[in-house]
Amino acid sequence: MNVRVLLLMGDQAEVVADAADAGEPARYPAAEIAEAVGLPARELPGTRLTADVGAGDRLSGWRLR
Repeated sequence: MNVRVLLLMGDQAEVVADAADAGEPARYPAAEIAEAVGLPARELPGTRLTADVGAGDRLSGWRLR
């Protein structure tokens, strides 16, 4: 799934589907995403990523697009 990091809220990243009809953002640990994509957490806002959708619609397997 294509996603976009909107902003950081403390140690959490707000992530939303990268689509015009995207729903509410979900929060994920910024450190987890940053480590997966090789960027400092402070550089995540605005980043477009690809993620795998797992059980309970939770995202993982973060990759830069």
